[in-house]
Amino acid sequence: MAADFSSVHLLHLFVLIISTFSGFFPRLVESHPAIVDLQWHPATATWYGSPDGDGSDGGACGYGTLVDVQPMRARVGAVSPVLFKGGEGCGACYKVRCMDPSLCSRRAVTVIVTDECPGGYCAFGRTHFDLSGAAFGRMAVAGNGGRLRDRGEISVVYRRYRIQRTVCLTAIDNLFNKKSMPLELKTPCKYRGKNIAFHVNEGSTNFWLSLLVEYEDDEGDIGSMHIQQSNSVEWLEMKHVWGATWCITAGPLTGPFSVKITTLSTQRTLTARDVIPRNWSPKATYTSRLNFT
Repeated sequence: MAADFSSVHLLHLFVLIISTFSGFFPRLVESHPAIVDLQWHPATATWYGSPDGDGSDGGACGYGTLVDVQPMRARVGAVSPVLFKGGEGCGACYKVRCMDPSLCSRRAVTVIVTDECPGGYCAFGRTHFDLSGAAFGRMAVAGNGGRLRDRGEISVVYRRYRIQRTVCLTAIDNLFNKKSMPLELKTPCKYRGKNIAFHVNEGSTNFWLSLLVEYEDDEGDIGSMHIQQSNSVEWLEMKHVWGATWCITAGPLTGPFSVKITTLSTQRTLTARDVIPRNWSPKATYTSRLNFT
């Protein structure tokens, strides 16, 4: 008796074929980063500065006065070394929520890593957040911010973002007249109206170029960074110096420069072509026309 192949059987067969020969049909398969950090994790938190303050100036990441203005204002925080990651965790965003049902709301606050707290509560491999007074108080039920701050150190849970892998099989979609499953992306790093910018640090020359990355959406962290000169097709690797600062020693370097950054968490890559002009200047900031969202 002839086999009764349903559309589901056909779909499974087609996926098997595509999986086997995807190297011959690269346009049929389009994948995204795998699931990352779906769970809430335990940690502790304290606060610093004035009770309703926005947090301290600057910080170990090197963002300077950016932490005093929107969109960073009141969302900045220092984290322990396990999250700071020697500065590679700079710019990462976390959702943080306190756990005491008598004082805490179910609302989580968004925290942007701008500083490191290396000692005290943050020592000995602990996962700890040191928040601005304003951010700490926002975790409380309305009217209880002061009582929550009076607790000092509290237990919290945190998470970063979730990215689910989506496989887009164009040929299958056409066969069954269905759309692909959308990429599910939930991340607190959102700098609305901002594109990635590169600040040229003071002291930079044609032989030593130092860049600070600003307003990186989505993951927010950086795992590697490369630069390309106008007269070359070669991508030169930059070295992580400290915080969100990267540099390269070579030269003489000739602009305009294209910059390629790769995220630490999911290895996503973005290339800003000719973002730094030929006549660049130290202490200037150059904004690209794109971001990760």
